[in-house]
Amino acid sequence: MSISDGDTIKLDYTGTLDDGSVFDCSDDREPLQFTVGAGQVIPGFEEAVRGMEEGEEKKFRIEPSEAYGEYNEDLTQKIPKTVISSDMEIEEGMMLLVKTPDGQEIPAKVAEVGDEQVTLDMNHPLAGKALNFNIKIVEA
Repeated sequence: MSISDGDTIKLDYTGTLDDGSVFDCSDDREPLQFTVGAGQVIPGFEEAVRGMEEGEEKKFRIEPSEAYGEYNEDLTQKIPKTVISSDMEIEEGMMLLVKTPDGQEIPAKVAEVGDEQVTLDMNHPLAGKALNFNIKIVEA
């Protein structure tokens, strides 16, 4: 039977960027499990598994619009260094948790460290990137 919305499936996968670097892989852990159509994975991934069958393998590419979106310059923000805990050495590339006005915590990457300000990037690390997957349906 082919996979359709409402089916809970398990699959093994390797995700790569266009340069061939692996950004995620299910090797050495349990297969990814999700319910198709429930919005638990990115839209392009969900679309790719529809119609597949148990045991089937597939390679596909997901454009940024169907993955983590385009890179958004508006999601970068300069803040005073004094806002960040003073007992922490702030370095470019490190990840911080930032609280929104409603109390939600979101990850932010330190994009730049100046003398008095820090530039935070709150884009998803894979925003603006096309994603390539090689998957195998383990259970459908």
